Formats: sequence, C-alpha cells, structure tokens
Amino acid sequence: MKVSARKLIKHAAEVLGMTEADLLGAKEVQPARDFIDDYWKKLTCYHPKDDKTLVGLPYPYLVPSVEGADHFSFNEMYYWDSYFMVQGMLDEEHADFVKGVLENLLTLMQRFHIVPNASRTYFTGRSQPPFLTTMIMEVYKLRPDKVWLEKAIAIAKEEYDQVWTGTHQPNWRQVYRGLSRYYDVNALHDLAEAESGWDMTTRFGRKALNYVPVDLNALLYKYEVDFAEASRILGNETMAKEWQTKAEKRKHTMDRLMWSNAFGVYFDYNYAKERRGTVISLATYYPMWAGMVSRKQAKKLVKSLKKFEERGGLTATSVQQISQFVPGTTPVQWAHPNGWAPLHFIVVEALKRYGYDDDAERIARKWLKANLDWFNKHGQFLEKYNVVNPDKKPTAGVYPSQIGFGWTNAVFERFCQDYIDDRDIV
Repeated sequence: MKVSARKLIKHAAEVLGMTEADLLGAKEVQPARDFIDDYWKKLTCYHPKDDKTLVGLPYPYLVPSVEGADHFSFNEMYYWDSYFMVQGMLDEEHADFVKGVLENLLTLMQRFHIVPNASRTYFTGRSQPPFLTTMIMEVYKLRPDKVWLEKAIAIAKEEYDQVWTGTHQPNWRQVYRGLSRYYDVNALHDLAEAESGWDMTTRFGRKALNYVPVDLNALLYKYEVDFAEASRILGNETMAKEWQTKAEKRKHTMDRLMWSNAFGVYFDYNYAKERRGTVISLATYYPMWAGMVSRKQAKKLVKSLKKFEERGGLTATSVQQISQFVPGTTPVQWAHPNGWAPLHFIVVEALKRYGYDDDAERIARKWLKANLDWFNKHGQFLEKYNVVNPDKKPTAGVYPSQIGFGWTNAVFERFCQDYIDDRDIV
C-alpha cells in the first residue's frame, strides 16, 4: 500500500512530538525562496521624474504587487510596505538598495512635509504607520555614517514634529494627553482608518478619528527612543535624556489609558468617550516590539497569544465581530480570520526582544507553513491569508485581493533566514 509523503511527514511529527511546521527544513522552502528571489525584479520600479500623479523618486523602490485582480496593480512606492519589504534584505549585498528605498522616503518628507501614504500626489493628505526612525537605525547599522545619520534623523524629527505631533490642520493628530491619532487632511473617519494601514478593520467601529491607537503611539515611543539613541551616537547626552523623558511620559500615559491587566492586552483608546475600545487586536504587541513593556506585562502578552493563535498563524483580531456579518457593511480584511505578514513580523520580533524565543519560532513556523502550503498548491504568495482555515481564501476587503506579494515575500524570506538557515532538522 502506498503512503503519501504528507502522511509520512505527519506521522514523523507525531512520533517526535512536533508539528509539520516544526519539521520544515531548507529543502522544503527552497523552491519558494527561489521564486521570491526572482520575483523581486517584477516588484522593482524606478521613476526618477514626475509622471502625471506619480511622484518621481531618486532611487529604485519596491511596489507591493504587480498582479492584482481586476486590473488593480501598483507602480507607486508605499510607506509602511517599504519597511517590511526590505526585511529580507538587511545585509551587505542589498545595503545600497535598502538605503535608496529609505532615501526615497526622506525625499518625500522634504518635498511634501509628510511621508505620504504612497508616492502619488493624491496621497499627500495622509501618511501610513511611521517606521522612518526604525529604518534609519537599521540602515545606520548596515552603513555606519554619523554625518548621514545626523541629516536623516533631522528629517525624521521634522516628520515627528510636523506630522505626528501636529495639533492643527493639515496634521491634527496629537489630540489627547500627548497621544496621537491617525488622520487625513479631509478629517474623515474612513480616510484616517486608511492611514492606519488597517483598511478596513473592526478596531475603530468606523470612527477612527475618535481613537488614539496603541500601535501608532508605540511607534511614536519608538521614534523617541531612536532619537535618544541617535543623540548618544552623535555625542549629545543632554538631548538623549530629553527624548528618553518624552518616551517615558508616553509609556506612562499609554499604560494608564490602554493597558488592561485583566485581559493582558493593550486596547485602542476612544478619547472622545474617554474609555477603552473593545476589540482585541494584534496591535497590542507593538508596545512589546518597541521595548516599552515591563517583564510582567510581557508575560501576560505571551499568555494572550492564545487569543489569536490558529493553525496558520495569528489572526489580526481575536474574534469575528457581529458587525462583520451584517449585510451591506464595509468589508473588513484586517480582522479575524485573516492573518498578515507585517503583524506576524511585529509579534515575532516582540517575542524575541523579551526572550520568548520558542514562542517566536512557533509563530514564525506556523506562518511559513501556511504560506508554503498555499504556494505549493497555487504557485503564488498572497497579500493576506485565512489563518483559521489556511486552505480557504482570505476574507476580501474593500479592494480586490492581491497576489505577489511584497511584504509576504519579504517576511517569508526573513523567517527562513532566522529559523531555517543553519537549523535544518530534516
């Protein structure tokens, strides 16, 4: 009687007390990695001059996808996508390219006084989750240059001051006890939600302007500690202490307003009603990623993984909301049962930062397995996955589901580097 290779693998995993994801090795992932390596050529664009609404940029960059459904595709550069898309390229071979991607973002900030959602003139009314200082510090580690660091950090400080802590139009984001919200120059809830990158989600109940979100403010805490670190590198200890004080103040405010000891998670805060939101989402791990949680909070956050963890990885929100089933409502894709590459990366890095290496590897391997199974069956990577039922398509959003896909490819490669390379157990 013939026995399928899949059944043999499952049996071997059971005997060893492991999952199939645990048994993934270099041989299994190599075809997918080769596909990704070759696919970057398709996702690389270079447009040095303005072309109608497309903004010219000085260096080549990556787009999220080129094979969208219904003729929906990209040739512009996106802000937070760019951070995640370079995660498999933080090495000497790709250092110049990664630095060029960052320089494009700095150029956009200097020209438009905002890092836009994407390099289109019609996207300059809003931004996306801010990762500028994180990219700067990662590039500095690849290419140590204090003169360059001082210039880059100065531009990031302009973004912090003018955009993320602005108190009036066109950047009315800092609204409550020193905390900031997502915004759009048109002051519309749905467009502010688009700035969050979670377009669309159940987190804000279609009232994004009323919330100071946990992920955004954790990112701004990260800016403040990055400014402190850069100040120390540049020899200004006084400035470093000032930025560290700002960071500690933000942490204290976030803990008081957003942290729930009972639930073991952070909630977005509805400042208009002065109460916490009710949706538990993976945004709760941004403070852990940023290094702003205590060891006691970290332990609770690790226990809270069970709220999200499914066969294919982590769901964006812990449960499906009743509103998701109401006919005629706006489709939400940043919610249960969907999982997303950037959120898996944030969570895995958060776990590693606090020494929960086994949990980090378990989550990373589940995500790798879900991605790989889909690739082996369909020959493609997706923008998002149904992690509850990985064999099924993900829940659709307000725009057609995309294949390709930049940040999925990058996080897959990064997880292979971290958990497959030199650790082949098969």
